[in-house]
Amino acid sequence: MSPEAPPAPALGVASLSRAREDRLWAVVAAIGRRTRIAEIYPSRAAADADRSWREQQIRAYAGFLRSSSMPMPSYSVAPIRRADLPRGWRPLPALGFLRGQFS
Repeated sequence: MSPEAPPAPALGVASLSRAREDRLWAVVAAIGRRTRIAEIYPSRAAADADRSWREQQIRAYAGFLRSSSMPMPSYSVAPIRRADLPRGWRPLPALGFLRGQFS
């Protein structure tokens, strides 16, 4: 009887990529104590670019907002899990709070 050769090692581990990444980046709008997720992105860079664009839109309409006594939202970027998105969530337009879409 000849000794059997040990089994050959596996060449690599097969990676099963998930269909949807769980970690996302959210652009969060806040007016006073109320917050709302305005938009979500797969990368921090994309979320930062959207936050900058939204802040630019607010600056462009700042005079109108002050004259109409409208509170101006502030925007930030935060990590979020897909499971933490509110049920029925929809993106918030940059000036959506003017049409009552903030609540």
